[in-house]
This record gives sequence, C-alpha cells and structure tokens, in this order.
Amino acid sequence: MSNKAKEVVREFYKSDILKDPKLLETYVHPELVLIWNSTDGLTIMNYDDIVELFSEIKRTYHDLRIEVSHLLADDNHVTIRYKYYIRTIENPDEELGIAHFICIWEVKDGQLYRGYQVSQPATDKDDTTESYHKVKV
Repeated sequence: MSNKAKEVVREFYKSDILKDPKLLETYVHPELVLIWNSTDGLTIMNYDDIVELFSEIKRTYHDLRIEVSHLLADDNHVTIRYKYYIRTIENPDEELGIAHFICIWEVKDGQLYRGYQVSQPATDKDDTTESYHKVKV
C-alpha cells in the first residue's frame, strides 16, 4: 500500500486546487480530520473546513505553489515536508515563501483521511535561503 498511498499524497500536492477545486473531492476523504499545530495553536479541521480554507486562499492570493522537500511512506501513512509560496493579487509578479509544513497523512480508500500537521511561518533565515547555507558552525 505504501507506493499507492505515497502517490495519492504526491498527486494531491502537485495538483492545482486553486484552479480546479473539484480536485478536493478526488483527493480528500469525506470523513477527513486534520489536526494542525501552528503558531496560532491547535486547529482541528474536517472536509468542509478544508474546502473553505482553499476557497479563502483562492480569494486572497493570485497563485499558490508548493515545494516538496521530503516524501516518505510507511504502509498507508505518508510524511511530507513542504513550503508554500504565494503571489498576491496586488503584486502577482513577486513570489513569497510564507510557511513550512510537515504533515503525516493516513490514506484510506485512496484519499487523505487523517492528517497530523505542524507549520511555522517562513523567515529570511529558513533552509531555502542562501544565508542558511552560509552559516558557520
């Protein structure tokens, strides 16, 4: 199952949810629960909350891009580490890194079923900036 589960997660994060919100029906289980720890605290989301989240992102941003750095599978559990980049409606020519995420997904019936996610805002000293690679230890 791990290869299939890994492909489900990979394809979800490669898809363009903002341009085709019906993709949520393809990838997100109707009984989804996402437990999300962020700088705002603990949030528990269900399917309808995820639909609303992506609707709000579409209203707020011109574009959303995800850069995946790690994708690991163990049976029907998949761990993904990624960073979100956005382009604002006011300035669509400038792309900004906004947050880092690590999520462990349980895949059920070929869809994202249970998620455990941790996020933090991107900063000018994150691991995707040149300054990070110049740090002396």
